[in-house]
Amino acid sequence: MIPASFPPQDEIARLSAAMLLDIGAVHFNAEEPFTLASGLPSPTYIDCRKLISYPRIRSALMDFMAVTVMRNAGLEAFDVIAGGETAGIPFAALVAERMALPMAYVRKKPKGYGRNARIEGVVNEGENVLLVEDLTTDGGSKLSFVDAIREAGGQCGHTAVIFFYDIFPDTRKNLAEHGIELHHLCTWWDVLAEARRRDSFAAETLEEVETFLKAPRAWQEARQQG
Repeated sequence: MIPASFPPQDEIARLSAAMLLDIGAVHFNAEEPFTLASGLPSPTYIDCRKLISYPRIRSALMDFMAVTVMRNAGLEAFDVIAGGETAGIPFAALVAERMALPMAYVRKKPKGYGRNARIEGVVNEGENVLLVEDLTTDGGSKLSFVDAIREAGGQCGHTAVIFFYDIFPDTRKNLAEHGIELHHLCTWWDVLAEARRRDSFAAETLEEVETFLKAPRAWQEARQQG
């Protein structure tokens, strides 16, 4: 269960960023950029899935997520915790355990046989559902998962993630227009600040990363043209 006292949100952000750096989940490479799912280049990559293999850090971050949601939305705001397939499933289970709530998960698409359902587990008509995922970039996948929950009869106005890119200006707007409030533990800005504090990467690498974070689309276009 959740202890009664936790650090303020800015300290949660710093500690969360530090833990992601500690386990090597953060990758910066400006010389040989990573290719995102969109096909676009990026000097940054984060692998939150690694967290499931680090029980002490995993436990701390799930405590942080549960308390963040309860601070922002209320202690009795939810009836069910739902994870998005696949990365959100273990984190949803861990948060549900802490909040003493039922857990379900949402498929990316109907499984194509049997009930052809997207929701696995029980979501009853009118229940308030918190969608849990590992991260969000532009929020696109959250809209699909939330729609599936709503189509199944649940109410879903909140999503919680460990990591939020916080570099695409339309993300919060798009989520808000869909009636979704985003809760997160840390962002690229928190990770960049912590990486600088502990000299985790070369200064020129961090400078290039900051250039990308300030104007990701311009950075990507310049790389593609080059």
